[in-house]
Amino acid sequence: MNRSIRVVLFIFISFSGVFAATKDRQLQTLKEELTRAYKVLGKVQPVPAYFLQYELWQKREVYLNSSIGAIFFDYDQNNAYVDIDVRVGSARLDNTHEIRGNDDFDYASWIPKTMEVPVDQNPDGLKALLWIETDRTFKDAQERYTKIQAERQVKVTETDTSPDFSSAPAVKYNEETKEINIDLEYWCQRLNTLSMRFKAHSWIYSSAVSLRANSETRCIVNTDGTMIKESRLAYRFSIYAATMADDGMDLYLSQSFIAYTPEKLPDDMTITAEIDTLIERLSALRNAPLVEPYIGPAILLNRASGVFFHEIFGHRIEGHRQKSEFEGQTFTRKVNEQILPEFISVYDDPTMQVFNNKDLNGHFRYDDEGVAAQKVVVVERGVLKNFLLSRSPIKNFPISNGHGRREHGRNVVSRQGVLYIKSDKETSFDNLRQALIEECKKQNKEYGLIFYDISGGFTQTGRGGTQTFKVIPLFVERIYVDGRPDEVVRGVDIVGTPLLSFSKIVLTGDDYDVFNGTCGAESGWVPVSAISPSIFVSEIEVEKKAKGQEKPPILPAPENQHNHGR
Repeated sequence: MNRSIRVVLFIFISFSGVFAATKDRQLQTLKEELTRAYKVLGKVQPVPAYFLQYELWQKREVYLNSSIGAIFFDYDQNNAYVDIDVRVGSARLDNTHEIRGNDDFDYASWIPKTMEVPVDQNPDGLKALLWIETDRTFKDAQERYTKIQAERQVKVTETDTSPDFSSAPAVKYNEETKEINIDLEYWCQRLNTLSMRFKAHSWIYSSAVSLRANSETRCIVNTDGTMIKESRLAYRFSIYAATMADDGMDLYLSQSFIAYTPEKLPDDMTITAEIDTLIERLSALRNAPLVEPYIGPAILLNRASGVFFHEIFGHRIEGHRQKSEFEGQTFTRKVNEQILPEFISVYDDPTMQVFNNKDLNGHFRYDDEGVAAQKVVVVERGVLKNFLLSRSPIKNFPISNGHGRREHGRNVVSRQGVLYIKSDKETSFDNLRQALIEECKKQNKEYGLIFYDISGGFTQTGRGGTQTFKVIPLFVERIYVDGRPDEVVRGVDIVGTPLLSFSKIVLTGDDYDVFNGTCGAESGWVPVSAISPSIFVSEIEVEKKAKGQEKPPILPAPENQHNHGR
């Protein structure tokens, strides 16, 4: 096996006491039905099941949303779902194998299959649903496996002939369910008070201050012997405001804070300051000039840099993209080659819970295939070393490193958790800014750009399209080389190709910060984090953003307007 590092499998142990899975009602119910089903399906001929897994999701969401002193949304919702994974055939070739067909993507395998179950987890009701759905899923798996076998007779051999599944150790882990514990009356009053701060600005057409509390407990049992109960609790405090420029361009800014406990969320003084900053920036954007298409030096502030790396780099090192015949495979054959500047290293470490006293949204102990999360050294001093892997092996990387993830109702693929960009070439932000000005002079540019905030973006990784990306900045300034004051600009989208963009990184700051968000891909929406310093690039390309054609409101806002917040 030609690998530069060894992947180490390990098992988390709960020190809260001896494992008590057999005493947990949900786990025990899942285990009993899984055992009963596998005894039959594991013998069905001609194609028996060789692996079976149940994953039970118990979710509670509390959401409060206030706009200009009034609560617009107030709900407390409980849901429960089950995902059933049945593999027929063998680990070498099973029903999850990619069907190449005549299209450019195996769409059928990514159609959501949501199975909702009673929230009270009544054992008899749950077993009845598991019985019906397991039978249906098994039959679908057999049908798909037959198609896969037929296709192999008429299609060329895939580039990567790795097996479809890898072994993993049995894991036993059980933790108490984390419960949402907030005073709803207190929070409603607090949100109403804070949201009133937008009221004085009639040019803000939509605004909101909100609190979202999510509790999620996953129970996983499978025929490897794994029995896991892991609970996640997170609170998100968000502020949002939107307006429209005179030329019809919609503009918005937002800020959010994530914490594992409500006590760790910012206090009113901090939130008030953030609201005032947001209003000030939105006002500047509303009156800012439109940017012209530009290629030249730029700085991406820390959190913006984190989003940038997540979008254009992180998705390209997810394992399944190295294996699929439909993917562009940007880095597949570049292991042990330099793909980033030699002063940049990149890790993905979902075991990290906190960075600089900030809770990390991308943290998890076990992935959705029952494998312990692991720190993965993806890039070491610029050289590609590894990929993020689920239990679907790829060439030269035969085992999972705990990155198989999904939203309920989806199939598991390898996904990012906590992406950490580490630099050995750090300097202060003032020096970074000076380097920007000097590079502009060198290139005979009138100005450079600083990207302070990015909302997200999307990237093309498929072989059938262009290997490009687009990242959506929210707040950008022009930095003039002749000493003129910095100028806010609007209507900017960052575009480019990844390999060229990475080669333009010159220097980084020492101001590491955290981006917390959610990421959508084939396996649905999952929580993620990115840790990054500010980066200075010698060249970046921006284009004009699309804009609407409607005029701003003709009718003035009423004196006591209550607008609808998002």
